[in-house]
Amino acid sequence: MICTRALTYCYPGGQPLEFPDTDVRQGEVLVLSGPSGCGKSTWLALAAGLVAPTGGTLTVAGQPLGALKNVAMDAWRAKTIGFLPQKLHLSAALTVQENLALAFWANSQAEDGERISAALRSLGVQDLALRRPSQLSGGQAQRVALARAVLQSPAVILADEPTASLDDEAAADAIRLLLATAMTQRATLVVATHDARVTALIPPKSDGQIGFQRFSLVRKQLSIA
Repeated sequence: MICTRALTYCYPGGQPLEFPDTDVRQGEVLVLSGPSGCGKSTWLALAAGLVAPTGGTLTVAGQPLGALKNVAMDAWRAKTIGFLPQKLHLSAALTVQENLALAFWANSQAEDGERISAALRSLGVQDLALRRPSQLSGGQAQRVALARAVLQSPAVILADEPTASLDDEAAADAIRLLLATAMTQRATLVVATHDARVTALIPPKSDGQIGFQRFSLVRKQLSIA
């Protein structure tokens, strides 16, 4: 599902980040841990095809990303990747339903109201469809953002610091929500975090279906823990 070989990335003027060879199967969970600024978000950006590696190869959901450019990459990403950023980026001017509809508009697709309703219903926020982000609690906004991320039934869900600024109860709820959603959609889940609570919240196995791997990032490379 996600396979990397000799993967590296270097920011202009910076030290190269070197990542170990990685094989994450469909339905598995991968946790990228480490302090802020060590490269976790870079790994997610590489896996989503948002940036190109400096060296090595990267295959996601059977697609070698080096073979895709521009419009083809955008279309692949929209179909394959569900991204839950640390900053949820919900448009304040739009309702919850309209925020989810952006996923269709961005791909030049007709809005599918039934799919939007189903995604909101699956995360328990269907009654919030006509509210604007300013009318949502933090937990509600996170559920809406996750509904938007999984609207197209992605093969891979990438979550960047999903427990940042959450108390213990809310953090546990966020991780349970991610695991349950990944299992329901049979998606591979990658969680990037500097939060030590997360590894305790994700079990080695979940109902015998989800395997668990953990990588710990340091300044120059990602090492298997």
